[in-house]
Amino acid sequence: MLRVEHVSFSYEKEHPVLRELSFQIASGERVGLIGANGAGKSTLMKLFLGLLPCQQGEIYAGGVLVSRENLTQVRRTLGFVLQDSDNQMFMPTVYEDMMFAPLNYGLRREDAEKRVDAVLERFGLTELKHRYNHKISQGEKRMAAIATILAMEPAVLLMDEPTTSLDPYNRRKVIQAIGTLPQTILIASHDLDMILDTCQRVILLSQGMIAADGPADVILRDRELLEKNRLELPLCLSRCGR
Repeated sequence: MLRVEHVSFSYEKEHPVLRELSFQIASGERVGLIGANGAGKSTLMKLFLGLLPCQQGEIYAGGVLVSRENLTQVRRTLGFVLQDSDNQMFMPTVYEDMMFAPLNYGLRREDAEKRVDAVLERFGLTELKHRYNHKISQGEKRMAAIATILAMEPAVLLMDEPTTSLDPYNRRKVIQAIGTLPQTILIASHDLDMILDTCQRVILLSQGMIAADGPADVILRDRELLEKNRLELPLCLSRCGR
C-alpha cells in the first residue's frame, strides 16, 4: 500500500535529513514511525503527501507514484491527521468540516451526509455534529479531526502525534478509535506506549536512516536499541522493570 524506494532528502545539501530509505507497508498494516527529534519523521510524512518534492528515489501510495502530476489521485488514497487539530479544522462546525472533502470530491450531498453520520455514530460523536469547532475541547477536537479524515474514506491513514496534549481519558479514546480502524495506518509519534498499544510493527529512524524495522513488541522492549537512538522504553514497560 505504501512503498519507499531509495529516498533521500535534504533541506541543505551538506545536511541530509533522509538517507537512502527503502521499506514497504502492506495493506491493513499498522506501523509506528518512531525516532528522536530530527530523525526525519515529519519530513517523510510530507514526502508521502507531496508537500515536499522527492529529490531522490520514489514513493508510491496505492501503487501510484507520488509526483506533482499524480497528487490528486494520491491524496484520495491518503488521509492525514495533523498534530495540531486547530490547523485541520477550518470550517465553523464539525459537520461542515466533515462534509467539505466528500463534496469537493464530487459526492452528492445526500451521500456525503450519510457517510458523515455513519462515521460520527461509529465513534460515538453524534453529539458533536453541529457543535462549533472553537467551542469543543481539545480531546473532542482531536476525535473530530480523525472523523473528518475518515469521512474521505482514505485507504491509508497517516497520523502525526495523534495523542499529543491529550488528557488520559481522551488519549485512551483516541487509542481505542485507532484500534478499530480498517485502514492501513502509519503513525509518527514520540508516545511509545500508544505505539505499543496500536501498532504491529515499528520503523525506527535515526539520523535519516532506518535503525530498526520489526515487530513493535520486540523493538519497543529493546532498551539498549532505544537508548542508543535517544529514546526510552515505553513507560508501561519501564515501570514493570522489563
